[in-house]
Amino acid sequence: MLRRFRARAAVLIPAAVLCCAPFLRAQQTHIDEISVDTRATFHQQTIDGVYDTHFQGDYFNVHFKGHLSDNITFRIRQRMNKKIDEQNPFNATDFLWINWQATPRWSFTFGKQGILVGGYEFDSPPIEVYYYSAFLSHLYQYYAFGASAHYSYAPGQEIIFQFSPSPVSSGLQDAYSYNLYWSGRPHKYWKTLWSFNIVEDEYHRKMNYIALGNKFPLGALVVDLDLMNRASFKQERFFSDWTVIMKAIWTVGRWNLCTKFGYEQNDAANVDEFGRSYDTALPAGHNYLYGGCGVEYFPLGNDNLRLHAVFFRDNHDHINNYDIGMTWRFNIYKR
Repeated sequence: MLRRFRARAAVLIPAAVLCCAPFLRAQQTHIDEISVDTRATFHQQTIDGVYDTHFQGDYFNVHFKGHLSDNITFRIRQRMNKKIDEQNPFNATDFLWINWQATPRWSFTFGKQGILVGGYEFDSPPIEVYYYSAFLSHLYQYYAFGASAHYSYAPGQEIIFQFSPSPVSSGLQDAYSYNLYWSGRPHKYWKTLWSFNIVEDEYHRKMNYIALGNKFPLGALVVDLDLMNRASFKQERFFSDWTVIMKAIWTVGRWNLCTKFGYEQNDAANVDEFGRSYDTALPAGHNYLYGGCGVEYFPLGNDNLRLHAVFFRDNHDHINNYDIGMTWRFNIYKR
């Protein structure tokens, strides 16, 4: 009964907010935007020469953005096709936060938000990612209830300190993440999403992440380079558990030509006295080489409609993946 109630609530609550939007406009609190985006795929794969195929819906998201006052904003992103866990009734909610702009330079965010681990793959909306690195694929959570303090030292650039549940825990235990994050632009051809993280796991062990996300906008060509080192404070060698990811998108008219490759490894010696890997997302003794390429086409000349065809594989599972699909989005209401 509780599960049915929560499932219905996930549909009825956004609908109720939509119905109330015209009335909210008359108040100090108002909705700025309600929008929808979705992606569906014809997925094909081969494993050891055995072919399998099916249609699948990847994402169906509803977005709400608005103001509670002149200096307090809010955002909600609800996944309508994601299972709601009885122990975690907000499992299908990515964003549910308010932001208080206390001064021109300082702001504070409270509520469910993205956990601030550096890198452009981690930062990208999931609907924009066709395949993830092995490390990110095995995290328990990317979004969690927490608090962040933002210091904006230049337009579009900021330093953030965040206290949140750990990305490698289920979120239902006292395991936390302490995140220092830099979103910067050292040069017009170089943007950064860098972080220094102290992360606890379910065994209350602590690890350090150093994640350096770099974006190079070079006109029609945009290149992302993510570098990440993960280290327990008890492991012997510092640079023995790491990730390198490179992604490039070349825009030609209404077409995007895309490629993405990565390599990750974790030394087999990185285990505790019980033989448990210090890194629970990328286990000790594993290495992954993965990559792929694809093409995107925008028939309307904007991102309201996108067609894609991508191929990717890795050296671990040896699965050849072929995806053909469509992403579309529209505004229900915009102030």
